[in-house]
Amino acid sequence: MPKRILYLLFFCLAAQAGAQHVINIDATLLPGKKTLAIKQQITYKNTSADTLRELYLFDWANSFSTKTSPLGKRFAENYDSSFHFEKEEDRGKTTIEKIYGTAKNPLQWQRGDEVDILRIIPQTPLLPGDSYTFNLEYSVKVADNKFTRYGVDKNGNYKLRYWYISPAVYNGQWQVYSNKNIDDLYLTPSEFSVSLHFPKNYSLTSDLDLLDEPSSQNTKSIALGGRERTGATIYLEKIPTFETIETDKLQVITNIQNSKVNPPVQALLIDRIAHFLDERLGPYPFEKMVISETDYKTNPVYGLNQLPRFISPFPDGFEYDMEQLKTITRNYIDNTLIMDSRDDYWLQDALQIYLMMEYVDTYYPKMKIIGNLSNWWIIRWAHAADLEFNDQYPILYLNMARNNIHQALTTPKDSLLKFNMNIANGYYGASGLRYLNDYLGDGVVNRSIKEFYSENRLKPIKSSSFETVLSRNTELPINWFFEDFADTRTTIDFKIKKVEKQGDSLKVFIKNNRNSELPISLYGLNKEEVVYKTWTRPVDSITTVTIPAENIRKLALNYEGKIPEYNRRNNFKAVKGLLNKPLQFRLFQDVEDPNYTQFFFMPIFEYNLYDGISAGLRLYNKTVLPKAVHYSLEPQFGFRSKTLVGSASISYTQTMDQGNLYAMRYGFSGNYYSYDRGLFYKRFTPYITFAFRNDDLRNNEKQYINLRNVNVYRDENPNDPNQEPNYSVFNMQYVYSNPNLINYFRGVADYEISSKFSKLSVDLEYRKLFLSNRQLNLRFFAGVFLFNDTRENEDFFSFALDRPNDYLFDYNYYGRSEDSGLFSQQLIIAEGGFKSQLEPAYANSWMATVNASTNIWRWIYAYADVGLVSNKKRGTNAVFDSGVRVSLVADYFELYFPIYSNLGFEPNLPHYDEKVRFIITLSPKTLLGLFTRRWY
Repeated sequence: MPKRILYLLFFCLAAQAGAQHVINIDATLLPGKKTLAIKQQITYKNTSADTLRELYLFDWANSFSTKTSPLGKRFAENYDSSFHFEKEEDRGKTTIEKIYGTAKNPLQWQRGDEVDILRIIPQTPLLPGDSYTFNLEYSVKVADNKFTRYGVDKNGNYKLRYWYISPAVYNGQWQVYSNKNIDDLYLTPSEFSVSLHFPKNYSLTSDLDLLDEPSSQNTKSIALGGRERTGATIYLEKIPTFETIETDKLQVITNIQNSKVNPPVQALLIDRIAHFLDERLGPYPFEKMVISETDYKTNPVYGLNQLPRFISPFPDGFEYDMEQLKTITRNYIDNTLIMDSRDDYWLQDALQIYLMMEYVDTYYPKMKIIGNLSNWWIIRWAHAADLEFNDQYPILYLNMARNNIHQALTTPKDSLLKFNMNIANGYYGASGLRYLNDYLGDGVVNRSIKEFYSENRLKPIKSSSFETVLSRNTELPINWFFEDFADTRTTIDFKIKKVEKQGDSLKVFIKNNRNSELPISLYGLNKEEVVYKTWTRPVDSITTVTIPAENIRKLALNYEGKIPEYNRRNNFKAVKGLLNKPLQFRLFQDVEDPNYTQFFFMPIFEYNLYDGISAGLRLYNKTVLPKAVHYSLEPQFGFRSKTLVGSASISYTQTMDQGNLYAMRYGFSGNYYSYDRGLFYKRFTPYITFAFRNDDLRNNEKQYINLRNVNVYRDENPNDPNQEPNYSVFNMQYVYSNPNLINYFRGVADYEISSKFSKLSVDLEYRKLFLSNRQLNLRFFAGVFLFNDTRENEDFFSFALDRPNDYLFDYNYYGRSEDSGLFSQQLIIAEGGFKSQLEPAYANSWMATVNASTNIWRWIYAYADVGLVSNKKRGTNAVFDSGVRVSLVADYFELYFPIYSNLGFEPNLPHYDEKVRFIITLSPKTLLGLFTRRWY
């Protein structure tokens, strides 16, 4: 009897006896249409105690069908515009022809608003323990791989992941949710039987078992099968790239390559990984595992993936080892520990990174975070050169915590910020397991992980099962790890409040600065030598620990950094000596070293027309990770003004974990620069900012209240005797911001008052990206003087139509006092927002303008501005202009070409080149926003 018939016979018998769904698929690839024609049969097994009157199915292939699907909206939220602008034929969809029961009777079915979830009504209710078989006939237009890395590529190769319709999980309630490109399809292990027909010039790779491979002159028909599988990922390639590596534990089929590592070494490294995972977890239940480059790029080793191949500070083989380790470990866990991939995924992430950290400790114990670069003389002095490879994990989590955008480990996956989902939360979870392991000692965590895997492999489970296993293996309390570490977004911060000498002992008072109950490690140090170490019980406020005083000169909490603590700088207390920590002066910014009080110096260069290039030295305390207190002193020498210029600032940011008010910043800044040739200004500004946000951190909606008092002292300009050289302005501002790719809105209400004027203004911006790819930009500005005692002599404080005077010195003008030449053509969209230089240029009573633009072709836009300008003597004038806007990088590098305005057809006017306006941003901090908006 043929092998396939025997297998199918066994398959059917097992299906009757088992508690798994059965999925039979017969699919034909039509490469010319980039389509799969599919006939599918699903036998749904009701393993619950409820009677089911409806069944839900995942149709994630159809999530690409519209721009407004949950997947399309997620791309927009992440500022990924490629999906929105792509042609409809490249986005993919599912076309269902019919759904029917075993007797060919049509079944009722419908799609929800989500488009990628199906609901069907069986002919009879499905009782507990019963099975129901139904059939589907449909076609799948395969999406382009540029969106998620899966799909069809430009060479006609197919990487098929969510290509078929699959049954959703019911465990008391239906676990149904849409595709949001976060790789979290939740399926219970099922029986798969797949027959795939495709042209003979393709080769197939899958981790399902190969049952049969008949072929005709032009077509291959391959039969695949597998039991207890959660997916059926298939790769179809015209030129095979996968290689098979046999290990003692399983067969690894991979196309991850590294030219610096020869095939025998690659095989040895994969074999070592397989043995390591077998030892730390347990046997892998399947004979083979497919590890693709697509899998790795979807979940890479961040840091390594940013380096070009020709730059490698790591030893040959290390990068390849890490790439394979992360991808194999992920597949090992995902294919065997069946957890809700959206609501209870965190333990899978934590285990993956924890095992990677253990592997590095075992085989690369001295590996530095920057590899061999740590030996370079120019870098060797930095603390970054001292950091071990595993130190990156708590640092990258702390990047989010210090910015107050960290999220609890138990946050649903689709509610996580992109950086938290891909990096920070997994790193925090793994660091937590290391924390727990150090606290429990005796290998309790490693032993519990192995037991947890052995007992729950291929069973639907929850992360709470891990807590049960841990509790069984220790008498110490471990509930704090799940309740206070994993289930809250409260950060960790302890400090030594005081120390009392009691005979030959030290009584140490330890305070938990956060609203949590966690244990902390206490060290006794003699210089850098650890002479004593102990752990407290979980602390919720203040606890005391008595330790022997012999040979202890200094006390430290969390000295080895095993705990991902928010602030380790307050962890030291000197028993002998004056300073808790020594001082350290460093050239250039560095990674924070909590063992020192650090000061940094860095050369700086700036430019404006009047000071020319100004060079100097910046003294500051900012490290790679943000701090609550920041200060900066920047003395510079202006080579054109021949004068010492510069700035200084200090600020304190208070962050809150709970509530809509998430930050308050108090600060003071001062500047001294040229504002004209041979003329200087001083500005001193105390300020306070209140920042509010939505409880959902993925929601971009934010609100700010800014209060400041701007004090300006200017050199008197002999050419302008009517100027007001010195003035003080109190400014109160409310900002509402909700920036998104599809709908962008920002509104500012601004009030200013000084001794000689008071004004109120509103600035509203709206941008809409339509389904037709048409973009509309609208801006409305209205400002009015409540009183103005300066209108008789000057327009310095007046509203400007096209070029604000910037008397508060907020804008980055390169030549702020220029009224002719290139620097006068710099455009900053503020106040009137006009691009043409019209009369009247200022309003000393009130002004109202509307700026609009829409795209003509890609980054070329047509713009138009209209407005009313009111002055006391001239009355009210209507103004307008229009032209072409070339937006190479929106808001950062743009050119404006006036066409028609109150002046007439401007290209016919003399000196047209002087009428072209430009926006250019050189600030690295501002440009960084292009990156952070996609991740944060």
